[in-house]
Amino acid sequence: MRFSRRTNWNTEESELARAHRLRARAGLPIADLTASNPTRCGFTYDAELLRALTDPAALDYDPQPKGTLRARTAVCRYYADHGVALMPEQLVLTTSTSEAYSYLFRLLCNPGSEILVAQPGYPLFDFLAALDDVKLQPAPLVYDQGWQIDPEGFRRAITPQTRAIVLVHPNNPTGHFTKQWEAEELARLCREFDLSLIVDEVFLDYPLGAAIAEVRGSFASGLEGAPVFVVSGLSKIAGLPQMKAAWIVATGPDAGAALERLEVIADTFLSMNAPVQSALPVWLEGRTAMQRQILERVKTNLAELDRQLCGLPQVRRLEIEGGWYAVLRIPALKPDEQMVLELLERGVWVHPGYFFGMGESGWLVVSLLAPEEEFRNGVIRLVDYLEQSEVGPGLQ
Repeated sequence: MRFSRRTNWNTEESELARAHRLRARAGLPIADLTASNPTRCGFTYDAELLRALTDPAALDYDPQPKGTLRARTAVCRYYADHGVALMPEQLVLTTSTSEAYSYLFRLLCNPGSEILVAQPGYPLFDFLAALDDVKLQPAPLVYDQGWQIDPEGFRRAITPQTRAIVLVHPNNPTGHFTKQWEAEELARLCREFDLSLIVDEVFLDYPLGAAIAEVRGSFASGLEGAPVFVVSGLSKIAGLPQMKAAWIVATGPDAGAALERLEVIADTFLSMNAPVQSALPVWLEGRTAMQRQILERVKTNLAELDRQLCGLPQVRRLEIEGGWYAVLRIPALKPDEQMVLELLERGVWVHPGYFFGMGESGWLVVSLLAPEEEFRNGVIRLVDYLEQSEVGPGLQ
């Protein structure tokens, strides 16, 4: 059998995945500091949550490519709570943000076109790009008393094949919220090079720390003279990744033409199912209870992490403005993968920084979503390991 080159992936199990699988199979303890699935992190869900799926109206098959008007109106109400006025006509529903990205790549790109992706960032796009025959080009986020985009680095990454910039707001895993000056720089680049901006706002409702006046709100409000496509969904907003409901918001020049084409793409697949669309308004309306639980967990775990790291001046927890993750800058004495394997032997599971596009050594990433006792025990083991390592007098 002959397969497409776009599926010519290396599917062999990595050393890290194999080590984790074998330890779990052996029944040995693992404090999971990579947890990202809220449904498995001990949160309390409304006992009546699934009742919303039993709406008799869902028995009527009424295929609407952009999604039902009722569901899209509910998404508009969500943005109204963020101070953004939208019309349902500006929205296309999808089953996931991954599907939303794929729709947008197909809308904006020809085979061989390039997409700029801010790095560090979550490694979601590689497979999507391959499947949609586009190429990814990294564009740098830099750290200087906090994360920020490097406008000249973005500019240097643009080529004649570039069609769009992808930004996550706030970024995963750095927690960087885009500031207003950064949004203006991105709008300038989009206008100058005739690019679109794709903004992932799944973590928008999870700010951390004091409010920052210069933080940009939802990009659904648009940017002057620039096409903007915002993607988000229930996975993070309501802690419901299993319900498979997301959306695209289109604003800016030629948004009408873009939406006409997106409607054809959506009509080709008709991915959305009726019960979830019927339930979406109810789930969005009830999102605040889950968001309060998640934010309380994240803040508690972040405080615990800082408390335990205070005796380790060699390790720096970088500034976080939002989201569920913390980035640790550690002495680069050995490859991060080796450190992660050694930590796994001690019963704690963390991400190596290179997983997110950071260097091969000197970075660890931990999730702040795990149950508090599990998180505390995991950090104790992490700190014990770092204390016993030859970490030297401090970061250079």
